[in-house]
Amino acid sequence: QVQLVESGGGLVQAGGSLRLSCAASGCIFSINTMGWYRQAPGKQRELVARVDNGGSTTYADSVKGRFTISRDNAENTVYLQMNSLKPEDTAVYYCHALIKAYSIIYRYNDYWGQGTQVTVSS
Repeated sequence: QVQLVESGGGLVQAGGSLRLSCAASGCIFSINTMGWYRQAPGKQRELVARVDNGGSTTYADSVKGRFTISRDNAENTVYLQMNSLKPEDTAVYYCHALIKAYSIIYRYNDYWGQGTQVTVSS
């Protein structure tokens, strides 16, 4: 079994900062991309940022210059540092990873965390 466990969400005022963490655990053979998505009420889930196993990053235009994604490969953990938060950043943030589990070693599968609420007040 593979699990993604998130932490770090909460309530913050506009202009503030939060740091999200997501740790992958279980019978993991290898991890490709790790990243963060978010879903606001009434909206579709969207990519926030992702980082591949070589360190290349992708960001949504709306968070460029404010959010930073990083990854600790030794700990199978991905982080999202969120600065200069805006009310429009309010959403449930989901961790995502492409993982080869030992039970399915021939392909990468999608794994999701349970989600963590981020609320930015104006």
